[in-house]
Amino acid sequence: MKAKKAGKPAKSAIDIGISADSRKQIAKGLSALLADSYTLYLMTHNFHWNVTGPMFNSLHIMFMTQYTEQWTALDVIAERIRALGHPAPGTYKEFVKLASIKEVEGTPKATDMIRHLVAAQEATARTARSLFPLVDAANDQPTADVLTQRLEVHEKTAWMLRSLLEE
Repeated sequence: MKAKKAGKPAKSAIDIGISADSRKQIAKGLSALLADSYTLYLMTHNFHWNVTGPMFNSLHIMFMTQYTEQWTALDVIAERIRALGHPAPGTYKEFVKLASIKEVEGTPKATDMIRHLVAAQEATARTARSLFPLVDAANDQPTADVLTQRLEVHEKTAWMLRSLLEE
């Protein structure tokens, strides 16, 4: 019989009806989504600070609304990873390694900011969508719900941003 360490409670096993391997794979996918989401958040906040030109006020306010929503989503994604029994990535180094979105160098013009954000919103949507086969196979409705909510936001935001580029 294994002796319990003094002062440290025994860790209980997770038994939520999803196998350990499925939880690990879903957490890995959610970590990539968290990395894309954080990169998108940072890009949007950067553009909020640095946008200039005739659309300044509209874009400044729009970007603030977007990065504020994105900030809240980060917590939802990270907490789902934790609920599955895995640590959430939380460093720039980890995010850079996991993200499909690359940082934008310099300070682009306003319309280029919009183009970068459309691409980043769509990339984040693709990352979320790619998890559905795994989540569906594991019968993981809470993660499917998170993914569905994120897809709705990213697809709508991409559409709204893309509309700004039309003549």
